[in-house]
Amino acid sequence: MLRMNPASRNAPHGVLLINLGTPGAPRASAIRKWLGQFLADPRVVELPRWLWLPILYLFILPFRPGRLAAKYRSIWGEQGSPLLVISQQQQAQLQAQLDQAAPGIFRVSLGMRYGEPTLQDALMELSEAGAEQLTVLPLYPQYSSTTTASSIEAVVDTLRQFRNIPAIRTIKDYHQHPRYIEALAQSVARFREAHGPGDHLLMSFHGLPQRNADLGDPYPDQCETTARLLADSLGLADDEWSLSYQSRFGKARWLEPATEPRLKILAQSVKVVDVICPGFAADCLETLEEINIGGRELFRSAGGADLRYIPALNANPAHIDCLAALVADSTSARSNGEQSGAVA
Repeated sequence: MLRMNPASRNAPHGVLLINLGTPGAPRASAIRKWLGQFLADPRVVELPRWLWLPILYLFILPFRPGRLAAKYRSIWGEQGSPLLVISQQQQAQLQAQLDQAAPGIFRVSLGMRYGEPTLQDALMELSEAGAEQLTVLPLYPQYSSTTTASSIEAVVDTLRQFRNIPAIRTIKDYHQHPRYIEALAQSVARFREAHGPGDHLLMSFHGLPQRNADLGDPYPDQCETTARLLADSLGLADDEWSLSYQSRFGKARWLEPATEPRLKILAQSVKVVDVICPGFAADCLETLEEINIGGRELFRSAGGADLRYIPALNANPAHIDCLAALVADSTSARSNGEQSGAVA
């Protein structure tokens, strides 16, 4: 078993940020390793293992990584994967904000559900800092079994290796938190102030198999709530915005309307469409390549003049304020007399 440091009077409260993860390099070999972890997760693909794993290892992993390599290269920066770089910025800025509001109370660590830094590395970092209480913050605003539940399950599985398990609080979702909606609205408003108003705002969320929703996953309901709250905050009329779902994978029926067909329809009636992806806490392949590159090409080829992608919240100050408020909310019920409630 992994040993946790003993509790001390001044032990910090651990905050574990979790995102999906990223390949270590824009090469087929690295993508294959990461994609194998991701698609082998039974919460991501809910098919019988005897059926799915042969498909994964015989037909997907030998071919799909090579096709994805060029897409990853198109978004890769000098510092590496955008998702990882931005996530590290979020970690550092959240730590700085919590330190300013409540010095010495919090220790923020970052772990990826798949890839590196691993959840075990992140939890060991908090252990070595002496954290005996833990707030788990998956960076998925809308809850889904495929993302949030999988991440929480992985944390619990990892902690099975620890002898002294910390007290845990989990932030399940924040799809309608006022600070989150405010951050999204500010992002759209600033973008349109700088570039002029578009003709339509499309809110594109990551897709999900329809079967997941039919079995009770609240994800689409939460996406619709986020979209409506954002539209109301911006004062948009019903015909000035719409919602869609992107990143379909496989032949099963997925949530609709799908983003690509929606863009083709919009191209027939509007010249400039602005696209925001509220479900992504950090820009990644799905936003930077699928929307900002592929989506723009699709929209233009269908007759539209331009698609303008509004970046994810990333490490914007309003987003960090939101994350700090979530941590404050999760720790405000503590009864040990510490100052954690002062961070909001």
